[in-house]
Amino acid sequence: MDSTRQQKIARLIQRDIAEILQKELSEVTRGSLVTVTNVRVSPDLAYAKLYISIFPFDRSQALLEAIEEKSWYVRKLLGARIRNQLKIVPELEWFIDDSLEYIQNIDNLLK
Repeated sequence: MDSTRQQKIARLIQRDIAEILQKELSEVTRGSLVTVTNVRVSPDLAYAKLYISIFPFDRSQALLEAIEEKSWYVRKLLGARIRNQLKIVPELEWFIDDSLEYIQNIDNLLK
C-alpha cells in the first residue's frame, strides 16, 4: 500500500511527465496520442514506474522505444520541475498500458 507522500509524488510526476511529453517531446510523439495513465513510486522515491497509453496501438512499441531513448532528457526536465519538492529525481522506467487496447478488442468481439 502506497503512503500518502508516495501518492502525492506520483500525481506530481504524472502531471509533469504528461506536460513534458506534450510540449517538449512533441517531435517524438507527433501523430500519436500519448497519455500517462499511472505512476508508481518506490517507498524511497528513487524509482518511478510510468505506465503510458499510446494511440494508435500499432505504433506503441516503436514510440515507447523512442521515448526510452529520450528518457535521460525527460528525467532532466522533470528534475528542473520538481527540484524544490524532492532531493533526488527518480529513475524512470517506462511501460505500455494496454488496457484500452484490451477493452477495444473485447468490444469488437462482442459486436
